[in-house]
Amino acid sequence: MATTTKVLLVGATGETGRSIANGLLEAGGFEVFAFTRPASAKKPQLVDLEKKGVITRQCDLEASPAELAEALKDIDIVVSSVGPSDQLSQLKLATAAKVAGVKRFIPCAFITVCAPGGIMWLRDEKEKVFNHVKQLKLPYTIIDVGWWYQIATPRLTSGKIDYAMTTANDELIEEGKTPSAFVDLRDIGKWVARIIVDPRTENKMVFSYNTVMSPAEIFDTVEKLSGEKVDRKNVPKEVVMERVTSGRASSETYPFDATKFTPRIAAEYQLSWGLRGDNVPEYAKYLGYLDAQELYPDFKPISFEEYTKELLGGTAVGVYTDRISRIY
Repeated sequence: MATTTKVLLVGATGETGRSIANGLLEAGGFEVFAFTRPASAKKPQLVDLEKKGVITRQCDLEASPAELAEALKDIDIVVSSVGPSDQLSQLKLATAAKVAGVKRFIPCAFITVCAPGGIMWLRDEKEKVFNHVKQLKLPYTIIDVGWWYQIATPRLTSGKIDYAMTTANDELIEEGKTPSAFVDLRDIGKWVARIIVDPRTENKMVFSYNTVMSPAEIFDTVEKLSGEKVDRKNVPKEVVMERVTSGRASSETYPFDATKFTPRIAAEYQLSWGLRGDNVPEYAKYLGYLDAQELYPDFKPISFEEYTKELLGGTAVGVYTDRISRIY
């Protein structure tokens, strides 16, 4: 008889969390649970997941160790995709997972590749959690991903794809020549469904991505398929570094405040993958990552051209449309 793997998702209603839930449900062989605060039990995104077969377990990340351990009872794998401000809440969760006998803990990585140690604040917060997991001797897998197609695509001046856009996205760092790995948000969950039950990935880091392109090539592809020119605002290195310096100065003296940290996070992403060129498979391997494309050569991810055709055809789904006002 085939066994079913019980997976508990933390942050299941976020963009990445929903992709993971959908990927697990589509793959089959998983019983999927969503960890949620009682106050969020009727959240529309959670209700939608429940209709698909996801089971909720109510508890708070700030609950007592005993309550957290009880919420993790009988769970095989915990997958976390919490937001930037909640990274350190995973410390208690990991400790409870160890007590509960969880077989593998997937801490919230799911960002672009970057070495820890002062380049990206968000990476360094995540590394604190990774280190805690390792100190617990809790089996783990760290999964990082490419930059999403859904936030890499530039706006068309005709407004044809505005329905799926949250920002104009017309900037190119140093003319967009630096290659980077990209992923379709929908494929993240499909990668995860394979990675988390693969014995080769236990206690390893995995880089999952669909393609490697330069941002300029992203813009070129959109122009070619749409027949329209897109605006291109070149951002030189000096401007990126000014943004990094300003973002760090305005955020370091405050407790976490999204209005102060969001510009910092955005600028440090531009520093890492836009200037330094960190987010590529070669650097990931140097840092010790396994390459998902090499692990699963049979998997056919969505190409950027395929995504762009969906976008132009009016069938693409935007991201953060439930929480961010569009800016053009």
